Amino acid sequence: MTVSTTATPVGEYAAALTVDLRALPRATITGELSDVRKTKVQYYFQLRDERGGVPCAMWKNDFERAGLPAETLRDGAAIVATGGPDYYPGGKAASPAFSFRVTSLRPAGEGDLLARLAALRRQFEAEGLMKPQKLLARARLPKRIGVITAEGGAARQDLLVGLERRGWQGEIVWGFAPVQDRKAAPLITRALSDMAAMADVEAIVVCRGGGSLTDLWAFCDENLCRTVAMLAVPVISAVGHERDVTLIDDVAAVRCSTPTHAAEAAVPLDCRRARIDLAASSFALDRIGRQAVAERVGPLIALAGGPGRAVKVQRTALNQRVREVRASADRGIAGRRAELAGATARQITGVAARIGRTVAAASRSNALAPGRLAGTVSKEIARDRIHLDRHALALRAHDPQRTLERGYARVEDAAGEPVLTGRAAKRAKDLNIHFADGVVGAHTGPANGPKRTKPDRTDERQQTIFEEVDEDE
Repeated sequence: MTVSTTATPVGEYAAALTVDLRALPRATITGELSDVRKTKVQYYFQLRDERGGVPCAMWKNDFERAGLPAETLRDGAAIVATGGPDYYPGGKAASPAFSFRVTSLRPAGEGDLLARLAALRRQFEAEGLMKPQKLLARARLPKRIGVITAEGGAARQDLLVGLERRGWQGEIVWGFAPVQDRKAAPLITRALSDMAAMADVEAIVVCRGGGSLTDLWAFCDENLCRTVAMLAVPVISAVGHERDVTLIDDVAAVRCSTPTHAAEAAVPLDCRRARIDLAASSFALDRIGRQAVAERVGPLIALAGGPGRAVKVQRTALNQRVREVRASADRGIAGRRAELAGATARQITGVAARIGRTVAAASRSNALAPGRLAGTVSKEIARDRIHLDRHALALRAHDPQRTLERGYARVEDAAGEPVLTGRAAKRAKDLNIHFADGVVGAHTGPANGPKRTKPDRTDERQQTIFEEVDEDE
């Protein structure tokens, strides 16, 4: 072994070490995962066994291309990894590190997946999710079925061949989705939910060809199987072959070993056979009907004359009955007419007599009415004349002319307006004095004459009466 005495910068040595390690042959190693970590671009983990371990790293893109579920990388899982040694030289801000750069991996065996599948089965059984689909009623001849499968898979063609063999001519609603990778389960779940929400979809078939448990693991997805168990539309599972049993087979309404078997489960009625049986039954029914008619024609012809004869006898009896009824009716009408005529004559005679008596009584009453009316009118006239005389006396007592006849006078000015006070007479100057027998003119002048003596009480009384009369007017 030769040792160089010349010092080599560590960066140069690290770069050379990286080149040398990457040039080593690729290897496939197996072990148990531990210390699994994930960043935005890489997965970091250790692959260990009882004799030692190797730090590993895998780009996230390489892991997604492997089509494995995220649960594959977990502590304690056994995997088989393929890759080669790699060295990261680091830098001022990063530490150098050695790792086994994994480019592809797979589970070390199906034992772990089987254990997980068994645990899910136990959990679903405890929650009662195995029975709801099996209790749903399935149409014997559905008009529309849904199919979820890979668009280019052989299972699709096998299903179509099976449906054609049964002679079914209904409608298929296709839901194409990937059936093998880590994205398959969510897409199948979404397709199932959308298809179950469609009107008139009476059954849904989920089919895929065979493969390993790893290939079929998408159909063991817990969320997918829970969705299937809770759907109100029957789901028919045709995933893998007879020996392949996935979790969706346990929760579905029917498990089928092949897509052809799924076609028979989706359409329980063999339409082609049913059409053949229907045609045979129709032919047999027609033949039996014709035979029955031929056997009954003779007796029917013999019996056909009986109703005619019976009808003739009944018609004769009915005509005789009609004649009797008509004659009886004529006799009854004649008798009733005579009876009504006699009754009418008697009623008219009685009514006429009553009317005559009523008229005579009314005539006698009317003859006495003028006398009674004249007496009543005379009494009313006398009573009204007395009332009229009383009113005339009262009216005459209030007549102003009567007041003048008793010695009083009425004073008016030139305009004909009454003068009631001395002051008003002085203002008017020209006066007209009305007496009972005429009118006298007067003029009021200045008070320069001799002083008037005090009128006696008689004049005062007359003046008071005169004023009272004037007020009444």
